[in-house]
Amino acid sequence: MNIDLNGYRSRKTQRVNHMAENTENKQEKKNKKENFNFPPIGNGKNIKTPKFGGIWLYVLLALIFIGFNFFNLRTEPVKTNWQEVKTKMLEKGDIEKFVVITNKGLVNVFLKPNRVENYSQLKSKGFKNSDPGPQFTFAIGSLEGFEKNVAEAQKDIPGAANTTIEYEKEYDGWGDILQLLLPFGLLILIWMFFFRRMSKGSGGGGGIFNVGKSQAKLFDKESNIKVTFKDVAGLAEAKQEVEEIVSFLKNPDKYTKLGGKIPKGALLVGPPGTGKTLMAKAMAGEANVPFFSMSGSDFVEMFVGVGASRVRDLFKQAKEKAPCIIFIDEIDAIGRARGKNPNMGSNDERENTLNQLLTEMDGFETNSGVIILAATNRADILDSALLRAGRFDRQIYVDLPELKDREAIFKVHLKPLKLAGDVDIDFLAKQTPGFSGADIANVANEAALIAARKNKNAVEKQDFLDAIDRIVGGLENRSKVIKSSERKAIAYHEAGHATASWLLQHAHPLLKVTIVPRGKALGAAWYLPQERQITTKEQLLDQMCSILGGRAAEELVFGQISTGAQNDLERATKQAYAMVTIFGMSDKIGNLSYYDSTGQSDYSFTKPYSEKTAELIDTEVKNLVETAYARAKQILSEHREQHRQVAELLIEREVIFSDDLERILGKRPWKEEEEEEQLLPENTPQPELTTQQ
Repeated sequence: MNIDLNGYRSRKTQRVNHMAENTENKQEKKNKKENFNFPPIGNGKNIKTPKFGGIWLYVLLALIFIGFNFFNLRTEPVKTNWQEVKTKMLEKGDIEKFVVITNKGLVNVFLKPNRVENYSQLKSKGFKNSDPGPQFTFAIGSLEGFEKNVAEAQKDIPGAANTTIEYEKEYDGWGDILQLLLPFGLLILIWMFFFRRMSKGSGGGGGIFNVGKSQAKLFDKESNIKVTFKDVAGLAEAKQEVEEIVSFLKNPDKYTKLGGKIPKGALLVGPPGTGKTLMAKAMAGEANVPFFSMSGSDFVEMFVGVGASRVRDLFKQAKEKAPCIIFIDEIDAIGRARGKNPNMGSNDERENTLNQLLTEMDGFETNSGVIILAATNRADILDSALLRAGRFDRQIYVDLPELKDREAIFKVHLKPLKLAGDVDIDFLAKQTPGFSGADIANVANEAALIAARKNKNAVEKQDFLDAIDRIVGGLENRSKVIKSSERKAIAYHEAGHATASWLLQHAHPLLKVTIVPRGKALGAAWYLPQERQITTKEQLLDQMCSILGGRAAEELVFGQISTGAQNDLERATKQAYAMVTIFGMSDKIGNLSYYDSTGQSDYSFTKPYSEKTAELIDTEVKNLVETAYARAKQILSEHREQHRQVAELLIEREVIFSDDLERILGKRPWKEEEEEEQLLPENTPQPELTTQQ
């Protein structure tokens, strides 16, 4: 048996080559399909195709429902009544049967197949003899009445004898299903709507299943945070504490080799606008570790248990990315002391959130490498368990900036401004005692707006002074109509403040006096408070006498008093009560203070003193105020002519300065002592604005 191996091999090679060619052709066709370039639409512009989401499914279902209801293939029967059925159809013997729809009170009439074309109204609607029917329909009042009518017709009409009656229940398909499911569908849609709004409002996504997830924003190495500690001017001691935490995270061996441990938490406490949140931003920019940031109100929701769940999820994420920092801004939203809530001990969601936060910060499980940083301006209402060592090991007090700090803050906020040559940063810092960092930023911005309003090319010194007046006193209102008699009374009132304060040793130095309405005030005397660490009784009495100088001037000059001293009396009364009940500056009350710095007395219903002591306090306060008022009247009586000159100059110019008072009243003999006091460590009370209302 001879076998041609060469021919066999050649045929096999041909089949292999043919299969390879087929494979290549298929791959080419596939590549052509994938790489097929559709012609450009809309002048070659790229048009995004719509993305089909869940909303398109609802639209499709709605279209199907509309199609079933409005494009039904079955021809609707013609409406008629029993009288026509009896006289026109039963008498001719055209009716094959009646079908009673018991659940709708209708009767469908089925004609005999060869009788359909006898009715013109059926032809016009497209009925044919081959159609199964029904051809006509009519409503009945009751089933018994219809059966009685048919029975009588069968007796009287020979053609109706063979007509039968059938009974059915008819369902409307999609309509009945929709009617059954519509209430449940509406409830589900409302439920989904509220949960989606809730999750969006709290900054989270993912629908209802992410309600209990943490809403913290994560800042890591990839986040572009441009704020650093260089942008935080002043606050040297507070900044050093925070920088040490960042240093520990960057170089932990420096501290752990001596046996030290990283602080578990730090609480930034201080008045509003002093830079607590800015310091946290700088910490996020400086630290090379993940930084979680959220507000205390982000934990609290309208549903029970959501806050505690978000706390758990936050610390779960933090442990996975340890070492890291968690920053909670305005922690007093969830850290309020338990048992002091105005809800009278109810099971509050905030308390549940606080309990979970306490457990996560220092509970049975350890959080190694997770540092908690929080900020608040209401540390007095925080729970003591939250403030203990082991949770917040450090409380960093961020106070109002002093003179040197204000200079540094001004340098930061004046960098982007075009300044004139007469702007002195040291002068601006001295003009803004008691201003926070946010206030100084507002002064710089307001000065730039004022300069732009006046079409200036640079921000001048006067623009900054106007901005300070605008922020402290309010908007100037020169259009307010004031009678000449009222204007004179306001001038003498403000002159009384100026004269009394100029002649009192411990009163704050006067800057200027104005009778131009500003904000709610009809006039104002501007002072530059001396920045003291402590205040003596003599200093408080001199300030109280200066405050009452306006009321005393009205009584001495006009022989009557007005409502313009309302703000003065309020301030003097509060200061007198503070001297008696807080500072222990009353001889009869003694060295007692009824002030509670813990804030617990805010929720008590009883006073810490008896009714007899309360009467004694009222008597002492009244004596202090009356003594100061009599002293103010005496000073103004002794310098009646100088007081008159100040008032007349004020009426003429509307605004006078300390130079004008020095020309009329002479130099103050205590100026050198005031300059020496300025060299002492500074305190920062708010600038005083004595108003005439």
